[in-house]
Amino acid sequence: MIKNNRIQATLGVGKAMAFKLSNSIPDIVIGRLPLYLRALTRLKNEGVEVTSSHELGRRLGISSAQIRKDLSHFGGFGKQGTGYQIDYLIEKLRAVLKLNKTWKVAVVGAGNLGSAISHYRGFIDRGFQIAWLFDADPSRIGQEVDRFNILPITDLHKIVTENHVQIAMIAVPAEHAQEVADLLVSAGIRAILNYAPININVPENVMVQYIDPVVHMQHMTYYLDHPEDK
Repeated sequence: MIKNNRIQATLGVGKAMAFKLSNSIPDIVIGRLPLYLRALTRLKNEGVEVTSSHELGRRLGISSAQIRKDLSHFGGFGKQGTGYQIDYLIEKLRAVLKLNKTWKVAVVGAGNLGSAISHYRGFIDRGFQIAWLFDADPSRIGQEVDRFNILPITDLHKIVTENHVQIAMIAVPAEHAQEVADLLVSAGIRAILNYAPININVPENVMVQYIDPVVHMQHMTYYLDHPEDK
């Protein structure tokens, strides 16, 4: 069955569940774990060794009770009154999120956005390696973008299957996003980060997350005063 598996950013956007989860832990809880991991990593970089749910909550705008409840799904990571050992909790969260390995990622679309993604150095330290950059425009094939040689999209299926790639990013115009998604799914991709401003339809065993800055800004403008109202 093909469904629109629309799973968006955890905070402030909302989430519609279509992806079949493999366990009973609410997906919204899973979605908060990377936020905890990011905050813990920043604390570690600041030289902090022990933290509390209160401190994490203050940094993230999440109640300390919610943080304790979320972490309780995965066992006891701290003791009441003593807090969390940061190195230990980082290690455990990385294991829960399967970040104790580096995930290779394919990017489809070598335009301005795809090139910018490929240049970004923030993936590797957080468990991901942009490994391939594909495009359908013959004028781009063979060009170098940073450390990448742009590959023809006709090579995507072979490379993805031979390297057992499970994650891909779509950075193509909206009118081509579904076609690219179909190609990725047929090659065995199980997780897609879609930058194209359109919802795509994928099988139930494929997860999709959407990044559309305009949607986020439109969400925020609801709460702003119109200049003419002042």
